[in-house]
Amino acid sequence: MPHYDKDTLLADWRRRALNFEQEIGKAVIGLDRAIHQITLAVFSRGHVMLEGDVGVGKTTLLRAVARGLGGAYERIEGTIDLMPNDLIYHTYINELGKPQVDPGPILKHGEQLSVFFFNEVNRARPQVHSLLLRVMAERSITAFNREYFFPHLQVFADRNRVEKEETFEIPSAARDRFLMELHIETPQDLGLQRDLMFDPRFHDTDRLIDDVQPGALPYRDIADIARVIQGEIKASDTLQQYALHLWQATRKPQDYGVKIDGVDMQRLILAGASPRGMSMMMRAARVSAWLNDRTSLIPEDVRLVFMDTTAHRVFFNPVYELRRSELVGELMSRILQRVAAP
Repeated sequence: MPHYDKDTLLADWRRRALNFEQEIGKAVIGLDRAIHQITLAVFSRGHVMLEGDVGVGKTTLLRAVARGLGGAYERIEGTIDLMPNDLIYHTYINELGKPQVDPGPILKHGEQLSVFFFNEVNRARPQVHSLLLRVMAERSITAFNREYFFPHLQVFADRNRVEKEETFEIPSAARDRFLMELHIETPQDLGLQRDLMFDPRFHDTDRLIDDVQPGALPYRDIADIARVIQGEIKASDTLQQYALHLWQATRKPQDYGVKIDGVDMQRLILAGASPRGMSMMMRAARVSAWLNDRTSLIPEDVRLVFMDTTAHRVFFNPVYELRRSELVGELMSRILQRVAAP
C-alpha cells in the first residue's frame, strides 16, 4: 500500500467507522458506549464477550453489528447437550430415507463467515468451549480431513449471569482469548426506558435490524485497514512507560498504593494481566486514537479501553475470587486513579 495513500485511506475508513456506529445506533438505544467499544474491537480484530441481564438488547446489538459488517452471520445457543461436532456438522435422515451430513454453523458459509454469536456460552460443556477457543485463536478448523479458514471471523459470546444451574464457566485463563468483556446494562435514563417500554418501534426487532445499512463496513477489507492503523499510530516513550506501569499495577497493586476496604492487597492477586492481554489493550488504544483523528496515543486512549480489555485477565486468589464481581471493577478504577498519567 503506497505511503502517500495512507492518510487518505485512514480518513476514508474513519468516516466509515463513525457511520457504522451511527447505523448500529438505529437499532439499539442507550448502548452508545458498547457500540463504540465493539467498533474498537472490530478494527482491533479481537473477539468480544458480552455480559448482562436477560432482555437488555445484546442479541439485537450483535445482529445490527453483523448487518453493518456484511458477510455471513451465524448464531448458536449454548445448551447442556450441545456437542463440539454440532458446531461443525449435523446429520439427519433426508427425504429419501438416507443419512445425510450438512455443514454446521461454523462451516456453512466458509470464508464469508463474518460474525459468529455464541449465546449463553456458559451453558455449553467445556469440550465445546475448547473448540470455540481454537476457532477464535486460529480462525480455522479441521473437519472432513481438511483445514477450513475464516479470515474475516469475529466471535461474540454472551454469558447468562442470572441462572447458575447446569452452567460451565469458561476458565479464567481461556477468557484471555477475548479482547474485551463488555457489560450491557439497561439504560439509566428514564426517557430511554420510556421509549423502550412504549415506543412500538422498539418492539419489532426485525424492522430495527432492517434499518441498519448493510455492509456499512466492508468486512473483507477490515483486516487490511486494521494492520495499517496499528502501523501508523505511534506511542511515545512517556506513553509506553505509563502503559507499563498500568500493567505492573495489575500484578502488584499494593506497590502503587492501591487499597480496597476489607481486602488484604498482599493476598488479592494470583496473577496479573498477561503480555498478550496488554498487547491487545494497546491494539484497542491505537484504534481509539485513530477514530479521534490522532497519529499518536494519549493517556485517554489507554484509559478508555483499560477496564474492558484488562479486568477479565486479572486473577484473584481463591479467597477473593468468589467476590470477583464486587472487587474487580473497584480494583481497575483505583489502579487508574493511582497510576499517574503523563
